[in-house]
Amino acid sequence: MNRIAVVPGSFDPVTLGHLDVIERAAGMWDEVHVVVVHNPDKSALLPIAQRVALLERSIEDAGIVGNIVIASWSVGLLVDYCTDVGAHVLVKGIRSQVDVAYETPMAIVNRHLADVETVFLLPNPANAHVSSSLVRQVSALGGDVSPYVPPVVHEYLQET
Repeated sequence: MNRIAVVPGSFDPVTLGHLDVIERAAGMWDEVHVVVVHNPDKSALLPIAQRVALLERSIEDAGIVGNIVIASWSVGLLVDYCTDVGAHVLVKGIRSQVDVAYETPMAIVNRHLADVETVFLLPNPANAHVSSSLVRQVSALGGDVSPYVPPVVHEYLQET
């Protein structure tokens, strides 16, 4: 029986913190689905297809090994995706108490709806302050985001 986990996120854009969580999850589960989800509460910088492509390239370039599936999900509940692929675990990176407060109610509801547990991974301290929204803001104002994102993402953001 494969132990399958789902690492969801907007990945708009993917950061080094995201890659850290994905790499650690790949070492803990037999199969990891990295799922780009549409968040209707956020204005996206990148279309979902571009986020998927940047994730694929970033994971490959970082040399992250494991049985990793990259997918997107924009219709229905994330636990529906979990049920479809046989996953019973969601993996979320949390940076602060704010993330814990935001993620805890969702974790409880996901367990109730579909018997899907949520595992929180603490960040590498070097990435604890990095978020996609911070990267988007710094990039939009002409700042250097290279310390926070994979090289392919940095190149893409410089071109746009």
